[in-house]
Amino acid sequence: MHATLMKIQTLGIVPVVVIDKADDAEPLAEALMEGGLPCAEITFRTAAAKEAMTRIAKKMPSMLMGAGTVLNVEQAKTAMDCGATFIVSPGLNKSVVEYCIAKDIPVVPGVLTPTEIGLAIDLNLEVVKFFPAEPSGGAEYLKALAAPFTGMQFIPTGGINKDHLQAYLGLRYVVACGGSWMVKSDLIKTGRFADIKRLSREAMETVRSMKRQ
Repeated sequence: MHATLMKIQTLGIVPVVVIDKADDAEPLAEALMEGGLPCAEITFRTAAAKEAMTRIAKKMPSMLMGAGTVLNVEQAKTAMDCGATFIVSPGLNKSVVEYCIAKDIPVVPGVLTPTEIGLAIDLNLEVVKFFPAEPSGGAEYLKALAAPFTGMQFIPTGGINKDHLQAYLGLRYVVACGGSWMVKSDLIKTGRFADIKRLSREAMETVRSMKRQ
């Protein structure tokens, strides 16, 4: 497993961020770090994503900052230029995966079927994103999906909150869970960074209280 993904595994949670104003990037990153969760997946869902990633990489270089909702090679390149240290996609795009592998940056594409996992194996991937996790059947579906693929590991994302963590993180093949409950857009938009810090701390306390396989 890539060293960056090993660090993410240690944390157990990847905050999935939708940010509307680049000015919120630094206080958001500070809140996450002070909450003991020095990680963020900045999604390409808004025009502010590029500048937000650049600011976080510059001001908080120790933070595990990645790019999410990467749909094509151009976005992957942009994310890397902005300082992203990992790439996450909602689906399995072969061109994006091959580009990231060539650049030695970890890439975690989304999968939902055995066929997609098979394609990921052909691309020599060890970790994929199980997405959308909760709407697709949650941890029980993941158990059935993962059973034939003993070497594959997963980052479940989509509809997950702190109440779901035990069900997923208790599985030996789950690296971490992606979630947005501690970084909801309304918290960022209204400057409630103290709440983000508190929710991040609570999330990490939940992870630490678990017995992870």
